Amino acid sequence: MRTNHAKTIRCVRIGNHEVGPGQPAFLTAEIGINHNGDIAIAKKLIDKASQFGYGAVKFQKRTLQVVYTAEELNQPRESPFGVTNGDLKRKLEFGKEEYAEIDCYCRVKGILWFASPWDEESVDFLEEFNPPCYKIASAGLTDDHLLAYIRATKRPIMLSTGMSTLEEIDHAVEILQDSPLILLHCTSTYPSKHEELNLSVIATLQERYHLPVGYSGHEVDVIPSLVAVVSYGACIVERHVTLDRSMWGSDHAASLEPRGMELLSKYIRLWPIIKGDGVKQVYDSERAIKKKLRRKG
Repeated sequence: MRTNHAKTIRCVRIGNHEVGPGQPAFLTAEIGINHNGDIAIAKKLIDKASQFGYGAVKFQKRTLQVVYTAEELNQPRESPFGVTNGDLKRKLEFGKEEYAEIDCYCRVKGILWFASPWDEESVDFLEEFNPPCYKIASAGLTDDHLLAYIRATKRPIMLSTGMSTLEEIDHAVEILQDSPLILLHCTSTYPSKHEELNLSVIATLQERYHLPVGYSGHEVDVIPSLVAVVSYGACIVERHVTLDRSMWGSDHAASLEPRGMELLSKYIRLWPIIKGDGVKQVYDSERAIKKKLRRKG
């Protein structure tokens, strides 16, 4: 476990954004594989994230022959793209041409993009685009070599902690201790049940590691993500996004549609305004009402 006796949690810089205590929550729209292999769908989701003020969009990158065995890729699996698991995976995997287009499009839209690399070759692939940070998926938390490989890039890292014990997180944090690191509380079910979100773990992680802690949610609604920020100080909210939950694909059902994306952004931006400074005062707008309604004083 990282040995950090200082009580101050330092912010981590992601692009031009300071992420951590005292800063607005950094919103990330996880497009992942919800583009269904179609760059036009990816662009529409980037449009929505940009329109609603998200700080970044995120994708997933895999080298299929490294992440999956030939046997796994040849397994029967019916999809709109073929009859094997490999047919599906190959269709959902963007290559250099698509990512170059995404890179250009995000620059035009003024929004950051990054990805979760699932293997070392994918890290090398993404390095060519000079990403502002990396996200390590919960599935990769125990992959020591991948963690060390990403650490060597010296870029900021978001580490998702779904399906992980505290001891496993301790070990991962130890490997990444020299990196600008943000932890993300997560429950790795799609969609997640409310009774399994356990948002109090955000405070547990903050106290244990003295690191910025965010929330990666897979629930179907907006409220838990808002509570993560308002009640527990989550510095990042990452949510899967989709144009339509009824679209074909494994992650769409656990994603926010555009209206949910809009509401989440609106309410999280509103929180610092309505929170105030804690100093009790009589506002100028109250004075005429006070004079009218009070009999004494």
